[in-house]
Amino acid sequence: MLNDNSSDGTPGDANVSDFRGTGPLVEGNFRGSGQLASGRPYPGGTSINDLPDLSGDLALYIGGGESGIYTNLISKFESLYPDFSVQPSSNDSASLAQTIVSEVNNGVNKADMFWSIDASSLGYVADNDAYESLSNEAVGAVANSQFVGDDNAWAGVAGRARAVPYNTNQLRESDIPDTVQEFPNTDALRGTMGWAPTYGAFKSFVTAMRLSRGDGATRQWLVDMREAGTERYSNEYAVSQNVANGSLAAGFANHYYALRVKNQRPNAPLELAFTEGDAGALVNISGAMKIEGTEKGDLVDNFVRHLLSAEAQEFFTTVSFSYPMIKGVKPVAGLPTVDKLSPPDIDLSELSNVQDTIDLMEAASVSP
Repeated sequence: MLNDNSSDGTPGDANVSDFRGTGPLVEGNFRGSGQLASGRPYPGGTSINDLPDLSGDLALYIGGGESGIYTNLISKFESLYPDFSVQPSSNDSASLAQTIVSEVNNGVNKADMFWSIDASSLGYVADNDAYESLSNEAVGAVANSQFVGDDNAWAGVAGRARAVPYNTNQLRESDIPDTVQEFPNTDALRGTMGWAPTYGAFKSFVTAMRLSRGDGATRQWLVDMREAGTERYSNEYAVSQNVANGSLAAGFANHYYALRVKNQRPNAPLELAFTEGDAGALVNISGAMKIEGTEKGDLVDNFVRHLLSAEAQEFFTTVSFSYPMIKGVKPVAGLPTVDKLSPPDIDLSELSNVQDTIDLMEAASVSP
């Protein structure tokens, strides 16, 4: 599953035009390096060359957590467009969402745009009417309507799927049940798994379970997994590393953590399994939205179009190993495309109800 069997990646003649003499738009510029980024076809979708120039100053609230990957992309845009600059303010996405709502309610316009690492924070801003709708042109490239908020409140720009990294020396894919509800009673997994309850992605996963199965069933599942000996880690990269090392047979993590391990250790006995139709198959997004009261609405729309360009989507896919949001860009490493996954039927904006999840986890003695 983690082996990339794509073509040799020779760029098509129509898409390798230079941008103001900077060289090919993808190769050596927007495409990442390493085994998982090599041998890929040239991306489809709308090229930056076909979009209006970015021009003006953009005040951006940007959620932390991607280790500078997003600000690296912003720097690339700034180098391509000499009349464009971004003034970023960074904090965790949940705190920024609360700040935006407070500022809008008080008539203080400090930012034009919010770029969050998760849908829950976008949903919080939308629920509090602190946004302005993105244009149809801005969101038009997103291939799946689930990744665009109601009223064009936000647009997903990169995706991440919940997955089960497992050690191939200890388990076969057939050992992984199709639903997470079966995990506590699966002998091959008892006492062999790891999770990271303090991690925001895990809380979103539990929130999705609450939305689809109810609080009672979710609390019982947490108790059952805890009593089955699931080991606690500080983050999901550590979970994936320990699966690769053999300290764990399997774990719960966003898909890209296993890919980052695999990119560094190509021979690690590490693969990914995906559940079906439940919270274990949740596909969450990093997304962007326009803040109420901005005077830079057209610039925000154009910036979102750039985030959904062929080049930017190739960047997200090959640098952070995220799922692309547009047609024409393949996920790395032979991953199943989003349309082949089976996420739960929930509104991603509803992931904003995190406090009830925290209370439930504490009640299950799985402290977040």
